[in-house]
Amino acid sequence: MTRSAGRMAYLSLGANLGDRAATLREALRRLAASEGVELTAVSSVYETEPWGRTDQPRFLNLAAALRTTLAPETLLMHAQAIETALGRVRREKWGARVIDIDLLCMEGVAMQSPSLTLPHPYLTERAFVLVPLSEIAPDLVIAGQPVEAWRDEVGREGVVRIRETE
Repeated sequence: MTRSAGRMAYLSLGANLGDRAATLREALRRLAASEGVELTAVSSVYETEPWGRTDQPRFLNLAAALRTTLAPETLLMHAQAIETALGRVRREKWGARVIDIDLLCMEGVAMQSPSLTLPHPYLTERAFVLVPLSEIAPDLVIAGQPVEAWRDEVGREGVVRIRETE
């Protein structure tokens, strides 16, 4: 894919079961190898407290930026196919998982459908999303405010950078 083709999209990846780091690396590898997708930036890896349901293992989280020619729902379906291929089973909302790939936002897209809302409805509330995302896209504007400002409002509690991605 040529650099100028497509629009920017931002993803949040998380895992709290199995070999979390290896699963995140493999999800990134599969995203980067996808037709119509060019991975342009990946944040450091952060260990984070669970959100929603707190009686589960800690997560590893990161953010990724990509340029894509895929439509938002097609990109979401592709991310979900990667989740399934890596062993994700959807049992309960906010439960433990081998991998979670959320489409956070896409350049020039605001939408709400039965399968996808962009920007992601919880994006501005979650430190585990905002801290990694602000590392790779601090000036990205969501709901009228830069990601960096949302991060500062929410804080960094429970989000610890552990290492660079490999």
